[in-house]
Amino acid sequence: MDITGKTILLTGGTAGIGAAMARQLAEKGASVIVTGRSAEGLARAREQGFEAIAADLSGPGGAQAILEALGDRPIDILINNAGQGVDHDFRASPPDIGAADDCIYANFNSPVRLIAALLPRLKQRPEAAIVNVTSGLAIAPNTGSAVYCATKAALRSYTLALRAQLSGCNVHVVEALPPVVATQMTAGRGGIKMPASDCAAQIIRAIERNDHEANVGMVKVLRTVHSLSPKLAGKIMLRF
Repeated sequence: MDITGKTILLTGGTAGIGAAMARQLAEKGASVIVTGRSAEGLARAREQGFEAIAADLSGPGGAQAILEALGDRPIDILINNAGQGVDHDFRASPPDIGAADDCIYANFNSPVRLIAALLPRLKQRPEAAIVNVTSGLAIAPNTGSAVYCATKAALRSYTLALRAQLSGCNVHVVEALPPVVATQMTAGRGGIKMPASDCAAQIIRAIERNDHEANVGMVKVLRTVHSLSPKLAGKIMLRF
């Protein structure tokens, strides 16, 4: 897919992987509309020349705010990138169920709502794409992020089914599976982290190539291990 001239809606586009994608997509000639919930992040995006829509996707009002701001404008590519983490480890403390609900809504319900609302206009374009950003943890969960892993696995499953439904259609469906990336969400966590700009570049390359999946960075290794032995991949990830 040639990104030049495409109108792209990018959720979570004011920070982290999303902000890096927004910049790189704009450099390729796309018109990028970003969403975010931080006033500071929204202001920074607008200063950089992006249209920025304020939307908290942890509840139903977020998707609705985006749709109202868009009006009936055509969209060529929808990138469901916004993500929300939550601590959910009974070994540490009783989990916050309200925070878990917010995570589930942001990571799964809101992407589904946006896809359902925008698919008719995507189908009207000469070529279009839906890009769902999941995680390597959608393949095999770790131990401490049970709810986050479950939401990403749910979005992965939804993406696989959606791709089958839209087979032969003008709307190409891409799943992007990042590893641990250096973002605000992972601040304070140890280990090797991929730069957000490198992660963004690999996702965009997958869109341009019409790939079904963007297995980013170390997720390529996880996918290989999982293909050989799902049980082994699971054991490795559950150590973390």
